[in-house]
Amino acid sequence: MPWKESTTMSQRLEFVELALKDNANMRALCREYGISPRTGYKWLKRYRAEGEAGLYERSRRPKHSPRQSSLETEAAVLKVRQAQPTWGGRKIQWQLQQEGLAAPVPSTITAILRRQEQIAADESPKHRPMQRFAMEQPNQLWQMDFKGHFEMQNGARCHPLTVLDDHSRFLVGLQACPAERSKRVKIQLEYIFEQYGLPERMLMDNGSVWRGYHTAVSFWLIRLGIQVVHGRPYHPQTQGKDERLHRTLKTDLLRQHQFVDLHDCQSHFDIWREHYNCHRPHEALHMHPPQAHYQPSSRPFTGSFPPIAYQPDDLLRQTDAGGKFRFQRRLFRVGKAFAHCQIALRPTEVDGIFHVFFFKQRLAQIDLRPLKP
Repeated sequence: MPWKESTTMSQRLEFVELALKDNANMRALCREYGISPRTGYKWLKRYRAEGEAGLYERSRRPKHSPRQSSLETEAAVLKVRQAQPTWGGRKIQWQLQQEGLAAPVPSTITAILRRQEQIAADESPKHRPMQRFAMEQPNQLWQMDFKGHFEMQNGARCHPLTVLDDHSRFLVGLQACPAERSKRVKIQLEYIFEQYGLPERMLMDNGSVWRGYHTAVSFWLIRLGIQVVHGRPYHPQTQGKDERLHRTLKTDLLRQHQFVDLHDCQSHFDIWREHYNCHRPHEALHMHPPQAHYQPSSRPFTGSFPPIAYQPDDLLRQTDAGGKFRFQRRLFRVGKAFAHCQIALRPTEVDGIFHVFFFKQRLAQIDLRPLKP
């Protein structure tokens, strides 16, 4: 039978005592204990030389490891890790190079962290290379979302609002909000627009604040000339960059502090945002910080709306107080947010199908084709 973990020492002692008897059949004894003759002779030799102490397991670590990192290198790696507890091999390598030190390759740094018990065994499988895509220029697309809310020491809850530039990963906004309300989002966006100008498009999930195009926030953005885009329901990977930002925010900041109130939250948010944008290397940006790839929009925010213009062939209709309009003796609805607005119906290549536009935003598609029997 093979060694049992709970009785390893007693079985080895029993084995060598039987093997030392006169006329002992070594091979038959090894078969009985489920070990190879080589293993059996090894334990017998150790017992004769050292007694019972020779039956204990010995470290398999080699006495000499010429390829192992020096103590100085390991100390430098651990120093960076201590200052940045969430950084992995690539970022630590980048930081050592910035300091003019000879930096090991990322896999060696990871091995050092694992050997020094700085990485949990179950953490590595969570980090896999991902397929990345990005806009070609800054401000072509901003991603906006609320990070999961958390309780503060005063008993209230903070709802972090994040706005991220897709091209550069530059965090244009990180605001501590008391609730997920349209009015609060609009106030924060006005502040962000005044600093960085207007993006071409904004991507959001299907949260209640901006679900569909039927909210005050969505209407306001569209009226400013910003195209509103929504991710597919139950597909958070559509906003993968913002989701990844939330994970970094949670690991680097939210888990490290207990916040007193919203003012305390915003103070920490501002400090962390400056570090994230200007100092923290980003692997998707070739270890550059986001600021190195960002520049403000050329579209300034003036607070006023641009004039609405439609194409010459558009069919124009006026919505009522409920956001409804009539076309070819049928009633359609685009939402209360578009009450008393002029909308345009634009024919498609398919006869009987029209796109419904408000300003530059396509709101819906209507099908006037007769139903098939």
